[in-house]
Amino acid sequence: MTKVGSAKRDVPIRPLEPAVPSSQPVCHRLRTRSRRLPMPAWAASKAARLLLAPFLAWAAASHSPAHAEPGLAHEVVGGSSEYVVRKGDSLTAIGARFGESVADIARLNGLEPRHALQPGQRIQIDNRHIVPETLDDGVLINLPQRMLFFFRDGKLSGAYPVGLGKPSWPTPAGNFKVVALRKDPTWDVPLSIQEEMRREGKAVLTRVAPGPDNPLGKYWIGLSMTGYGIHGTSAPPSVYHFQSHGCIRLHPDDVDTLFANMQIGTPGKIIYTPLLLAELPDGHIELEANPDIYHKQPAPWDALVRLAAQNGLTDRIDWQKARQVAKQQEGLARRIDRQAEVQAPAP
Repeated sequence: MTKVGSAKRDVPIRPLEPAVPSSQPVCHRLRTRSRRLPMPAWAASKAARLLLAPFLAWAAASHSPAHAEPGLAHEVVGGSSEYVVRKGDSLTAIGARFGESVADIARLNGLEPRHALQPGQRIQIDNRHIVPETLDDGVLINLPQRMLFFFRDGKLSGAYPVGLGKPSWPTPAGNFKVVALRKDPTWDVPLSIQEEMRREGKAVLTRVAPGPDNPLGKYWIGLSMTGYGIHGTSAPPSVYHFQSHGCIRLHPDDVDTLFANMQIGTPGKIIYTPLLLAELPDGHIELEANPDIYHKQPAPWDALVRLAAQNGLTDRIDWQKARQVAKQQEGLARRIDRQAEVQAPAP
């Protein structure tokens, strides 16, 4: 979890608890009492609904207002910190906990991505992320960014790395409300995932009871997007990756905190914004570039140029630096204003 305090925040994240990834697939159908909307006759069967759910959600999301061009942001969370390696840690697990890619951590620390870590080794972390927008209350998830932001009374209350749907089974964008809250959920395995297990030669599961092997973890936050939810995980290192069947995974510590602040009816929004531009209160201009993982914004650079012009920032941006940040797609906030070139380094 990233605790937050001011507009430009250097914030510690809770220590990583090492864990071994589960090999079980993790997308989810949970039995809830939420009311379903009537469906057309051709999709009325249980099997059809389950098999077509990802496609229907994806098609609906492509027309969602959540795909509107981004606005100018004004806040950054995260910062630079040092992490002391524990027994069983890996760069993958550390990156998942802090919301930073393995490649970025390895480059910052002069390591190979597959470098074996030793207990007591010190790892430098840089996990600064732009907050895409501010909500009055509720949850904001930016898919390319792999970050979830929670707001209360118009202020940012928490920021968390999340695991999301793989490109072949993407997490949909759109507005939602929380419709179910379950502790120690049972996972009723969707027919579509049972079929995937069968194709991959795995044991076909139909139901997984609550416990340490349940891919939903300890908590389930059901969304009004039928079949989708926010939940914990039995595989913490899978967070901050695109590996799920569409649902949103949180580290066990983070979902524990978020669940305690959720209520039935809590609003939320899932957006798709690979490039984020922020003007901070101190005048710094920051850019965060994330991969267009679902190939839904073929020309994000054009949107960035328009956004800068609309906000009178064109002449204040070092466009060569901005292009470099956009090309590298590190998924981290980087300063791109011209003033950064002449500023003396901090002592």
